[in-house]
Amino acid sequence: MRPESIYAGKEERHQHYKKLLQLTRKSRKVLIEATVTLANARQQGQCLLADDADKWQADVDHLLPLVDAIVSQTERRVFKGEKVPAQEKVVSLYEPHTDIIVKDRRQVQYGHKLNLVQGKSRLILDLVIEEGNPADSDQFIPMMERQKEIYGRVPRQTSGDGGYACRANLEKAKAMGISDVAFNKKRGLEVEEMTKSQYVYKTLFRFRAGIEAGISWLKRCFGLSRCHCKGSERFDSHCWLSVVCYNLVILARHPAPS
Repeated sequence: MRPESIYAGKEERHQHYKKLLQLTRKSRKVLIEATVTLANARQQGQCLLADDADKWQADVDHLLPLVDAIVSQTERRVFKGEKVPAQEKVVSLYEPHTDIIVKDRRQVQYGHKLNLVQGKSRLILDLVIEEGNPADSDQFIPMMERQKEIYGRVPRQTSGDGGYACRANLEKAKAMGISDVAFNKKRGLEVEEMTKSQYVYKTLFRFRAGIEAGISWLKRCFGLSRCHCKGSERFDSHCWLSVVCYNLVILARHPAPS
């Protein structure tokens, strides 16, 4: 693309953003005028639906700071050329708890990162709903520590996604008493460093593939791919209910003892 074309595209983009900000500021002004009118009506006893007015005012008080934050981050990012930190961005007016998730070169996603632990029984043993966009490698040891806290011991063997792989995690896991640690991606680690043998590594590698199938099933059949509930607490409840329902189906399919 020629430089002048890039410049033209940038100018056009700025014009669109200017119009959006103008409309947003006009809407904000009308909203504030409406709150003043409503307050005056209530003082004069002309407001009959007091409960509805209170609810509406609470929504306005909640939304106005978010609107101001979005206007501010747009001006900083688009017109001043600043790189706004992800933790300062508001990406949703109605779900402000939403995080920006960036993984390698994949498309940016919005929601929350989840860390899942599955056992040999195929049951989900633990779930952590992360805040922000923490590196996967920083979450491996905390998840193993949670296993020890919940079940009184660390697993004898574990298989993890490639994002967890690093030498520091391998050494700490071994120090905790985990015999075999098979990461999907080696990232400079030798198989003999992670596990007793190639056979053990391949077995744990296949076990992880089964976990991926379970996660896919969680998304497709138990609603873990998208949450339609409102608010962070309901988001957490939705995730846990998906896991509980998944585990109940696994238990129901488990053969009864003879």
